[in-house]
Amino acid sequence: MILTSTFASGLELSAQDINAYGLVIGGSAVIILSYFANLLARRTNIPSVLVLIAMGIAIRQGFQAVGLNAIPFEGLVLELLGTVGLIFIVLEAALELELRRDKLTLILRSATLALVALVMSTGAIAAFLHFTMAMPWFNALVYGIPLSIMSSAIIIPSVGGLSPASREFMVYESTFSDIFGIMAFYLLLGNQDAVSGAEVAKSVVGNLLGTLLISVVVAYLMVYVLQKIESGVRLFLSIAVLLLIYAIQKLFHLSPLILILIFGLMLNNHKLFFPDWLGITNGWPGKLLKDDRMKALHHDFHVLTLESAFVIRTFFFVLFGMTVSLSVFLNLEVLLQGLIISVLLYVVRLLLLWFMKQEPLSPLLYIAPRGLITVLLFFALESQYSNLVQTGFDQGILLVVILTTSLVMTAALISKGSGLQPVPEHDLESLPEAPRATNMALGTRKESAPIPDINSEEMPAPEADESTPTSPG
Repeated sequence: MILTSTFASGLELSAQDINAYGLVIGGSAVIILSYFANLLARRTNIPSVLVLIAMGIAIRQGFQAVGLNAIPFEGLVLELLGTVGLIFIVLEAALELELRRDKLTLILRSATLALVALVMSTGAIAAFLHFTMAMPWFNALVYGIPLSIMSSAIIIPSVGGLSPASREFMVYESTFSDIFGIMAFYLLLGNQDAVSGAEVAKSVVGNLLGTLLISVVVAYLMVYVLQKIESGVRLFLSIAVLLLIYAIQKLFHLSPLILILIFGLMLNNHKLFFPDWLGITNGWPGKLLKDDRMKALHHDFHVLTLESAFVIRTFFFVLFGMTVSLSVFLNLEVLLQGLIISVLLYVVRLLLLWFMKQEPLSPLLYIAPRGLITVLLFFALESQYSNLVQTGFDQGILLVVILTTSLVMTAALISKGSGLQPVPEHDLESLPEAPRATNMALGTRKESAPIPDINSEEMPAPEADESTPTSPG
């Protein structure tokens, strides 16, 4: 007995026992395990989000076994990850959107479905929370928005086996759902003190117009300046500028995510935002940008957001799992509430897909998982708007909705015979290759030409610089 008590007391830990090396070891182990969870998802059709949540639950049980019942600085860490996570998620989504004339119908259909589904799902969930939990209507709407947002973090890597048209539609719809949902969430919270609908409308319109004006000016300046910078630290410099402007706009109660969206769209569609006016070659403002430098900048940002979003997703789902109690699986009321919310989401989606005559109905109907954005916004609600938190809403409902929608999507894709396959956009080898930098000290016009690989079998001819007219002979 004495030996047992001594051993147990030796395992007792507290926040003071955690040092920098322990955090480095733990964080590195989580990222490595997350990588293998992605490999497991490709081979077994089990979404990696479920593995990460299970990992978080296991870590929390391990902490409790050694006497550490509270996560140190949990609120601060979640708030910091939430701020940076929102920026990278919206930027990653914007870098995937190609604004072309032949995609106009696809963009309009997917954006319309995402927006209408967000509104109808939020209304249906808010009504359910209001009448079953006696939750005030405003609070019910605030809770309903995160539950109505589809997770592009789960959908995009999971629809590679669909037809090209269905796959592209789902990528656009989930991306718009993320962007619309995040903006609606913060616009609603920014008008919680409004006394009338007219005041809300006036505030929203003024907010959007002011933010749009600032965002367009800042995005144009950033894109122009970034492609002029020849230093190797321009990426994190630009991220620091985005974070700074984001925080300043938040202090003035604006919608800073619009800046992130416009900046990402400009990087991916720079010829649309910097056209050659009147069709004149090398005309203004198209001459302000170098096409090869913009391609390199887009490639670098794509890699940066892809890697950063992977890390953020990993820690968010693990932290979410650490906040979940295993007793949720024994609580029939929580299970029932989560299942009812999931059914409402599918009913709304079925009606909209049928009304818009979007084909094929299956499996598109079942590809509607909830995930990162849902968890992220609920964490932001608890850390930044604690006055709106409803004690009657059990966080286990989030886990039930995430598990239900993810498993339904998995079953639908497996039954179709496609399984979960990665989309080529998330394969680094398929990204546009960045032109190699040359010695700037030479001061020649060949700085913008790509250097061919002398070891390759094919020697591609250097491309002409599109920013200057080709001289004859």
